[in-house]
Amino acid sequence: MQRKTYEDYKYSMQDTGRLYVGSKYTLGELLEAEDILFKFRMIVERYILPESDPEDTLETHLYYLEKGKFLVQTYRHMKARVKVNIIEEKRSLFGKRKKEYVTRNLTIDELVQMPPAEKERKGLVIQELSVSKLALMGL
Repeated sequence: MQRKTYEDYKYSMQDTGRLYVGSKYTLGELLEAEDILFKFRMIVERYILPESDPEDTLETHLYYLEKGKFLVQTYRHMKARVKVNIIEEKRSLFGKRKKEYVTRNLTIDELVQMPPAEKERKGLVIQELSVSKLALMGL
């Protein structure tokens, strides 16, 4: 039986100011990906990987990140933002309530302040991590 790897959300993109990394990369795969900035891979190797498992995806790593950890400071220094989907209840014109996913960009502090139980209740799904290139060069 063939094992299929989920390839959606396994990407990296850059613009002039930020690096965007999809959340389905494992931390071990981030080290081997040639299209990701060297400085980001070095930070993953030196700071993130010693406190995590190489088989963890970026999504699970960020989902269970706890406030007060050194990693939160590292992400804060990189000016990290996390793109997430959250279930929100909307009201229509006629008063009907409807739940739908809404995309939000959260800072690392906003993400960490939510406990895992609240993330589960809100249906939080992490899509990507974006970091500032300028902040990367300062680390």
